[in-house]
Amino acid sequence: MPIPEDVTGDEIDKDVRQELQSLPKTLADDVARNLVMVARLLDEDPEGAYGYSRVALRLASRVAAVREAAGFAAYANQKYGEALAEFRAAKRMTGNIDLWPVMADCERGLGRPEKALDMAGAPEVHKLDKAGQVEMRLVAAGARRDMEQLDAAIVTLQSPELAASSVQPWTARLRYAYADALLAAGRESEAREWFAKAVEADRDGSTDASDRLAELDGVEFVDVMTDDESGTDDESDGGDSSEEEKD
Repeated sequence: MPIPEDVTGDEIDKDVRQELQSLPKTLADDVARNLVMVARLLDEDPEGAYGYSRVALRLASRVAAVREAAGFAAYANQKYGEALAEFRAAKRMTGNIDLWPVMADCERGLGRPEKALDMAGAPEVHKLDKAGQVEMRLVAAGARRDMEQLDAAIVTLQSPELAASSVQPWTARLRYAYADALLAAGRESEAREWFAKAVEADRDGSTDASDRLAELDGVEFVDVMTDDESGTDDESDGGDSSEEEKD
């Protein structure tokens, strides 16, 4: 797959670069450039990211960072079985437990919420950092909802992290998940309160909490551009028309 000339491979994290040092330099550079493309496209073009991840995987399947990148690319494309296999491989290579929550979410994607809940109660969870533990809580709550256990999902999300007034990277998503679970359980007024709190914490627009809040408040967004303002003439003969500026 073509890679833009401005992608050198030096953009990758230094820890990943260190992993690639076990490869011949030319090969390491090729793998690095493909990994850069995976990271660059993962959110906006998951299919493209997946394609570059497969190239990197063919070149260096014994590098843990490559297996992890391939896992995330597969996950972004809802290829949960493939993602889980790659994450497991990366975990075996490094012993790192950070992938535990996303592995559990893959189990959800495969229709196995019970397995995800088993993982949420495993000893590995205690080895996660705070962000990882919050992520695991989100996955566990999602598994409860998959099983139509709405009250249990709400209880799962109730935690010191949810109640904290300080804003952390996970705060908006945690509050949003809690609000969504409350709404699903028919507790609309509480849901509105927590969607509002999610909006307060969502500084980078990672959720659609503001839209959900507006929906609960009955706010409708309409296109203020009328036919006349857009230069549309219903009586035109089908010829070219241009937009005119109105006073």
